[in-house]
Amino acid sequence: MSAEQTIHESPSGRVAVVTGASAGIGAATARRLATEGFRVILGARRVERCREIADEIGGTALALDVTDPESVAAFCAAVPTAHVLVNNAGGALGLAPVAQADEEHWRRMWESNVLGTLQMTKALIGRLADSGDGHVVTVTSVAALHIYDNGAGYTSAKHAQSVLHQTLRGEHLGEPVRFTEICPGLVETEFSLVRFEGDQERAASVYQGMTPLTAEDVADTIAWAVTRPSHVNIDRIVLMPRDQASPTRVHRR
Repeated sequence: MSAEQTIHESPSGRVAVVTGASAGIGAATARRLATEGFRVILGARRVERCREIADEIGGTALALDVTDPESVAAFCAAVPTAHVLVNNAGGALGLAPVAQADEEHWRRMWESNVLGTLQMTKALIGRLADSGDGHVVTVTSVAALHIYDNGAGYTSAKHAQSVLHQTLRGEHLGEPVRFTEICPGLVETEFSLVRFEGDQERAASVYQGMTPLTAEDVADTIAWAVTRPSHVNIDRIVLMPRDQASPTRVHRR
């Protein structure tokens, strides 16, 4: 294990694992949890970005592709203990009706959002329980609660990810592990830029004329949930901008 991969205890002794931590909600969450006294382990494919953040917050950066079982196994083997797992890796691709669906886009969305969450949780759930006070946070979306035209690939993946997460709550009832689902609405990050494959103009139009959430808004919400007393389980938090009422209803000025 190289120097940047050495995992030290935090002053509180608590360790948080954040996936998709190279940018956006993941990066903001890593920074926010560090301020709460967690030793943060950041995982993403863009590990160099994670290293920059890890150097800033005194965390640990490890390469991670949640769609690759070997990558997940190597990452988790380097995590001796964990108290919090933030399943944040995922995302959307395309915005096409079902009749014109790109099956490769669907496959990649299901692999990152659903199977990625499955693999990470499966690999670390034992360590979370063994910590005596574990917590799984899964970042889904308001797309896990609603459907909208041309979004079936993403909404179906997020619905499945949400059901996976909710099922864990019952399967581990009685164990020292909490489960919280975070369902954000419009958050201005790289999300839309990735969805539209680098089309800056199209990505910017998603947030035009309204005030979206920031990654830090979501990170604050996650930090609040994981710092409640250990007997308190925040099952689900839905947060949207004041300008948004649903995935399809947005007030624009």
